[in-house]
Amino acid sequence: MQWILSATERPPESFIQAVKQHTPASNGLYAAQLLWQRGIKNQKQLAAFINHKAYQPASPFEFGQEMYLAIARLQQARNNKEKIAIWGDFDADGITATAVLWDGLGEFFAQNTQLIYYIPNRLTESHGLNEQGINNLDKQGCKLIVTCDTGSTNISEIIYAKQLGIDVIVTDHHTLPAERPPVIAIINPRYLPNEKLQTPGDGVFGHGKEATNAQYPMPKAAGRLSISTHLEMEFPVVFNEHPLFHLSGVAVAYKLVEALYQTLPDVPQHPLEDLLDLVAVGLIADLVQLSGDCRYLAQLGIQRLQEDFKHSPTARRRPGVGRLLELCQKSGDRPTDISFGLGPRINAVSRIQGDASFCVELLTSRDAKHCNQLAEVTELANARRKSLQKDLQKQVAQKLTQLDLSTTSVIVLEDAQWPTGVLGLVAGQVAQETGRPTILLSTEGLGTEEKKESRGAGEEFLTQHSALSLARGSARSVNSVDLYQLVKDQAHLLHRFGGHPFAAGLSLLVENIPLFTEAINQQLRQSLGGTTLKPTVQADLTVTVADLGKELFLELKLLEPCGMGNPVPKLLIQNCWFENSWNRNQQDWQGKKVQYIKTEFDIRDDSSRSAFPGIWWGHYKDELPMVRCDCIAELDYNTFKKRYEIRLIAVRPAANSELTTQHGLRPATLTSFILDWRNLTTSDSLETRLIASLPTSPLLLEDCPTNWDDLRAWFRRSQYNQQQLAIAWSKPNLQPPNQIWLTLVGIAKYLSRTNQLVTRVQLLEKLGIRDQTLLLGIKALKYWGFTVKTQDRYLQISWHPTDSTENFADAVVAQFLAAVREEQFQQKYFAEVPLSIIVAMINSQ
Repeated sequence: MQWILSATERPPESFIQAVKQHTPASNGLYAAQLLWQRGIKNQKQLAAFINHKAYQPASPFEFGQEMYLAIARLQQARNNKEKIAIWGDFDADGITATAVLWDGLGEFFAQNTQLIYYIPNRLTESHGLNEQGINNLDKQGCKLIVTCDTGSTNISEIIYAKQLGIDVIVTDHHTLPAERPPVIAIINPRYLPNEKLQTPGDGVFGHGKEATNAQYPMPKAAGRLSISTHLEMEFPVVFNEHPLFHLSGVAVAYKLVEALYQTLPDVPQHPLEDLLDLVAVGLIADLVQLSGDCRYLAQLGIQRLQEDFKHSPTARRRPGVGRLLELCQKSGDRPTDISFGLGPRINAVSRIQGDASFCVELLTSRDAKHCNQLAEVTELANARRKSLQKDLQKQVAQKLTQLDLSTTSVIVLEDAQWPTGVLGLVAGQVAQETGRPTILLSTEGLGTEEKKESRGAGEEFLTQHSALSLARGSARSVNSVDLYQLVKDQAHLLHRFGGHPFAAGLSLLVENIPLFTEAINQQLRQSLGGTTLKPTVQADLTVTVADLGKELFLELKLLEPCGMGNPVPKLLIQNCWFENSWNRNQQDWQGKKVQYIKTEFDIRDDSSRSAFPGIWWGHYKDELPMVRCDCIAELDYNTFKKRYEIRLIAVRPAANSELTTQHGLRPATLTSFILDWRNLTTSDSLETRLIASLPTSPLLLEDCPTNWDDLRAWFRRSQYNQQQLAIAWSKPNLQPPNQIWLTLVGIAKYLSRTNQLVTRVQLLEKLGIRDQTLLLGIKALKYWGFTVKTQDRYLQISWHPTDSTENFADAVVAQFLAAVREEQFQQKYFAEVPLSIIVAMINSQ
């Protein structure tokens, strides 16, 4: 992995002093450097960035005619008492967007009678509109669908709804189609240019308003959109600078409600600000760039979230949100409480159960008892998600070993048993670790699919297949590779896809996977022009352990809320080491173990006599280097433990330092610290002379290990004792595996006949095998009619021949023989492997 340290430039003293006014407990230099790096370079920008009261948010009518048309259609529905359906999405952004429209539009339309909502099932329906759901809404008498966080590319479904007499308003933030969908209005910030232009006061709405594109007086034709698409390709910066450009689905939904509040100010009974906590959850969980109005809304929303949590559970406006925060041991005052707490839990429901509809009720209901029940169901889904994700990580890691990453630009892996709900999470992890866009596919057949056609650029459908054998999956990108465009260029091989530059979902015929893999790799290789993709991690500041603590935390908190475009500050700590490390499986709220690992530790360096606590999610303690190292971490506050701690991001042995243990041992190199005495023709006297020639006696390892973990354990022991490690095993004299089995059977028969006892150690020494292999041997004995009982430290073996299934008994013996062969292979390997490899492998962990 390539480590990058951001270029540091000392800001002008006047700017540092301006920042220091907001960090009275420290000198403000670190925060000033970060702000300067991120483009905040004058006091006006600083004030708007830090204090939401100094920021002027954009009007919802910045969306121009599209917003006017949407409001006019909603007013018509209100006047005619039409039934409206909110069509949401099943991720955290979509769920919170649905909740915002449910509460917001609920001020103008009677909930459950005039206003309903629909969330697709992640596992059976996937993202976006679908004909089955539209038919369901038609049967309920709906005349208007308002989408949120979805719908921009659902051309054929929108046409289908129109044929049934259902109008559609799209609110979304995803990639646009090549032509405008036939909707009443489409409110999508990707249409927004940088400049504000005036629309004529032509009487359509009675007065002139600021609009976003003077070339689009009415949203009838596709021409306006094709012009925008061309401009976006030619001048992307113009579009990215609009303060509303980075809104997520929930924020776009909020802007629609805000426009309705402004149009009908006397109708609502509750303040618009009551929706802001939901907006903050969706914004931060969806990882959008927190600049412009996104940052402003997130700042206000986190305040609302924290204020509501301070109330007693029965007095909270959102008891479901409060209970979720309690379950994940958060208080709602930090963006990380959302990104690591609320967001993953809301997302977990659809990943595990498919149907996440009840999450809207969880976020909006005022019934504390009912919300507690829903929150606990959500928490259990998240525990299950963690376990599935851990299992999938192991399986994907195994498949990765079969890939040649030097010739792979896009990683595409498949398996029939992979759960589709967690593919995106693991794909994101693999992409980060390898530096390559990653696509994970579940190839389990999805049954029949009706013949469909679509003209939208965001989706492609097959037209000649039934009883399809489809693969479904998720894609994640890194290194600024536009994954959406990569996938879109292979649309002819796909059944369906959608997403944005950093994440996409797709499905395709299983038989098309090899061709798709080859094509997308070739396409990215050509666009890279010989550039090699590498996993990277970037540090923003260099600090010491002595710098860590409350003062630095409060100083860096000035940059919150953090997100894309303003990431959590990454701290480089050099020449440090770890102590008191331990790991355990996480537990769910009921105390049950979940297969999800975290390691806790203390970090030290030469700057302080005191250690500082830290945590490393998803890693074992053995993965921490036992040498002086460099690490990149984030500084955090643990609300549950009420302590400041670091969250480890990356670690490696110190680049420019000698090997130094946490106990002060400093041999020149790791190679000289490990003595290679293997395969020597030694005698006791020779060994004595070798040891006598050293300043201190080394730790002698004479038993040949069979895995790297055993060897690392001996190395850690030698470090703890401040000894060199002498590896002194010899090339083993191994019996054939079949002979070992016959020897085991012979011993068992002898012990049965003589009624003698044997210890496990005696068996291991006689057979020359390890514990795990012996267990398989004992299992095989049982299937051959032997009974093995434990008496204290001894084993009692008796033989009672049975008519057990011979084939099965043979299969168990085959397992034992395979284990013996594997063990012997490892022994031969460790007897011959060069010392340089041993050093590298020990140093890699």
